[in-house]
Amino acid sequence: MGLPIDSHISSDDDEALRPSKSAIRALRSIAAGKYEFVDENRNHQRVPLRLLGRFMRADKKEYPCQVLNMSPGGAALLAPAPGELGERIVAYIDHIGRIEGSLVRNFDGGFAIKIQASDHKREKIANQLTWLANREQLDLAEDRRHERLIPRKTQSKIVLEDGSEHVCKILDVSLSGASIELSLKPRIGANITFGKMRGRVVRYHDRGIGIEFTDVQHPTTIKKQFG
Repeated sequence: MGLPIDSHISSDDDEALRPSKSAIRALRSIAAGKYEFVDENRNHQRVPLRLLGRFMRADKKEYPCQVLNMSPGGAALLAPAPGELGERIVAYIDHIGRIEGSLVRNFDGGFAIKIQASDHKREKIANQLTWLANREQLDLAEDRRHERLIPRKTQSKIVLEDGSEHVCKILDVSLSGASIELSLKPRIGANITFGKMRGRVVRYHDRGIGIEFTDVQHPTTIKKQFG
């Protein structure tokens, strides 16, 4: 189960992993509600990505995975365990969240799934993929993806992997992450709960830590939680 997922893709493949302009245009059309969803896996533009996650097979066993490409209608995953055609797969993917669908094809080192979701969910996935695709096109660093705001409500708390709760001060927050003042230094990559959102520790700074949210948040959610 300790699959070295990243070893499947070398740094020489970076250019091939950049999404095409046509893929971004298609995603924007979907996100704007100008796309009629058809029950066919290849009717959506696939966006090449490097996203890590975990998936669960029908027998409830979990494994790590990495997204090779994805659209609102399907995804190709590198995975250590093949599945059965038609098997239900539930996956939790960084920046995307929970997706589920049926396995439609096995290939060397992984498989492809057809995503089963409502039009509303597909449009949400399209929005997330559009953001990720634009990030790859522009080669944006984490701190530049979204505008950082100073919240009106600065007091919050985080819950660490061991279940312990810690009061913290929010220094700034964006749709994709936050900087918080905290005396503790959880390990880089540690999963945390911040308010009502899930994320992970991505860096240290002189006053605390930087957090990247698991899902890109809606502006209304940020306003509601932090003012």
